[in-house]
Amino acid sequence: MKVLNGLSNIAGKYFAVWVILIALVAFLFPPAFVGLGSYITILLGVVMFGMGLTLKPVDFKIIAKSPRPVFVGVAAQFFVMPFAAFGIAYLLNLPPELAAGLVLLGCVPGGTASNVMVYLAKGNLALSVAMTALSTLMAPIMTPLLLLLLAGQWLPVNPMSMFVSIIQVIIVPIALGLVVQKLMPKVVEKTISVIPLISVAAILIIVSAVTAANAENVISSGFVVFLAVFLHNSFGLVLGYLTAMAMGLDEVDRRAISLEVGMQNSGLGVALATAYFGPLAALPSVWGAIWHNISGPILATIWSKKPSTTEKSTKVNRASGVQPGKA
Repeated sequence: MKVLNGLSNIAGKYFAVWVILIALVAFLFPPAFVGLGSYITILLGVVMFGMGLTLKPVDFKIIAKSPRPVFVGVAAQFFVMPFAAFGIAYLLNLPPELAAGLVLLGCVPGGTASNVMVYLAKGNLALSVAMTALSTLMAPIMTPLLLLLLAGQWLPVNPMSMFVSIIQVIIVPIALGLVVQKLMPKVVEKTISVIPLISVAAILIIVSAVTAANAENVISSGFVVFLAVFLHNSFGLVLGYLTAMAMGLDEVDRRAISLEVGMQNSGLGVALATAYFGPLAALPSVWGAIWHNISGPILATIWSKKPSTTEKSTKVNRASGVQPGKA
């Protein structure tokens, strides 16, 4: 178990490196990975099941205790990212499949990797987890509706079929994870540290399968897709932060909302794009899986070296002998 825990830590810490490496290998040797495409939906279900195992009732308490930051963040998530993707697709004059794929990436909920980035950035981790959970639960309704509104002009969108798919791929596995956690808490507690390893392995297989299926497209469209994803992610990080600032939220909340809005559930984007639009449409989500896990750590590292206003005031209070919340 110690070996597995060690591998799990390494897998999570260097996730971006593994994603880049597996994408490169799949690009160079596509025949070895193309067959994995049929397992994408199952693998994403495994990742969501792991999320269900880690969620706890306390993760949702912030919604009742302090709902404003959560709703501001989730509203930004489902407004900034879809419309930014729509604008970038028009600006770059992307082909229909790539345009629909980029919009799809903008319409999926936040990814769980953002929680780790918020922790490293000294942001509000509870807010980040609550936003991930709430946006994920809202995805069966919000993702198909936003896609119908924004991507329907490029490719046909079947919102009801997509609604059912998201329920099957996300909600059911999360619910099963919660049930297992409730029924077998001791078993889950002993194995919880291995979940990141399983999740990372599943996402790597997904990335390799889609990269292999798009080996030729990467050569012809690789740069413009990366540029689109780079701009999309940058808009999310910046506008997420500015939205939180405009609403008068604290620095720790701004950091959480920025990272949560900017980092998408790329795995879900890949699965839905492959199933409904074709392999080429999954390319933006593949680049998203790579770039989000590079930009996120970079921003988290910068913020980790800059104490938030809340941290500064806490340090001043402790130094003066005044406890937080007391005169």
